[in-house]
Amino acid sequence: MRKLVYFVAVTLDGFIAGPDGGDPSGAEFFPITPDLIEFIVANYPETLPGPARDAMGIAGEGRHFDTVIEGRASYDLGLAAGLADAYPHLRHLVVSTSLAGRDDLPVEVVPADPLARARELKAEDGLDIWLVGGGTLAHALLPEIDQLVLKVNPSVIGSGIPLFAGEFTQARFTPVGQVDLAGGVRVVTLDRTS
Repeated sequence: MRKLVYFVAVTLDGFIAGPDGGDPSGAEFFPITPDLIEFIVANYPETLPGPARDAMGIAGEGRHFDTVIEGRASYDLGLAAGLADAYPHLRHLVVSTSLAGRDDLPVEVVPADPLARARELKAEDGLDIWLVGGGTLAHALLPEIDQLVLKVNPSVIGSGIPLFAGEFTQARFTPVGQVDLAGGVRVVTLDRTS
């Protein structure tokens, strides 16, 4: 069975974006350093947006993921950059009630019950499913998240979009791997234990 993997950058105090919810990529608290790019290209090249892959000459199927799922706010970041499908090399799903019924988009819109849709995806054949964000969707999908791959940045920002945004819910994950990058990012992999 496929795994649902939350692969995301996070601050030490548990935020995936600043208070404005804007694109955190390259922000002072999420610097994109050469060693981080090298790690992503070597290990998770399918998580790079299509234009970045094209610029770097990266082609082919993913190593870990063949599907990406994200919330509307995360999808809007790509739209603001002029990308109706930031990940054309992956099957791309967007959870959104406001996009329901739109058939002009190059993505699959999930208008309701993302948890049920995640369960369906996990039952299909294929590589794992990448949950790109955001925090509200991650909280909704928490019962089905099998693994966390956290790019922990050595920054504290005090407020913003939390890793999981929602009511109190408990889940346990066990660390199974860690890579410390020279630029300060620590990539921590945790598998679900309950």
